[in-house]
Amino acid sequence: MRLVVVSAGLSTPSSTRLLADRLAAATGPLAEVETEVVEVRDLAVEIAHSLTTGFPGPALGAAIEAVREADGLIVVTPVFSASYSGLFKSFFDAVSGADKDALAGKPVLVAATGGSARHSLVLDHALRPLFASLRAVVVPTGVYAASEDWGAEGLAGRIDRAGAELARLMRPAERPDRSAPEPVVPFAEQLAALGQR
Repeated sequence: MRLVVVSAGLSTPSSTRLLADRLAAATGPLAEVETEVVEVRDLAVEIAHSLTTGFPGPALGAAIEAVREADGLIVVTPVFSASYSGLFKSFFDAVSGADKDALAGKPVLVAATGGSARHSLVLDHALRPLFASLRAVVVPTGVYAASEDWGAEGLAGRIDRAGAELARLMRPAERPDRSAPEPVVPFAEQLAALGQR
């Protein structure tokens, strides 16, 4: 199985990349995956060109293909103005522009880093809605790491729990089947079935 980690950190070294690596380390051994990391900052110029021309360059095209072929994703963004970074959003705009179904049914672990715990709601108010709109299956536990969380109690437990949840969803037997719509049972048949009980 293939795990793709999308890191949108802008600096080197980056706390965003550090969190991404720790989440991958928590997921990989449980799901027996091959891991590939996409550094969004390295694709910034190609992302801008793609959004204006509609055609991804070779490096962006390879990253989009990696996301499309992944069995699961870990996505990590720094927080800017209480939301994900513009570059992070632009990358996923390029992914969905190339293939609107690229994330449909795909397990995604969302995570973010920021300077203050006040921005922890970014997981529920920005990241979950974004990936829900792309029809991904978002892992129940998201991970937010503020500056004071590094080395503090609690972060490691959240990372392990989120990694385990993603690993479970990546197993084909556990993954929801989104390829075929659920059969529609006419209301009259539902009522008749209830009357037979």
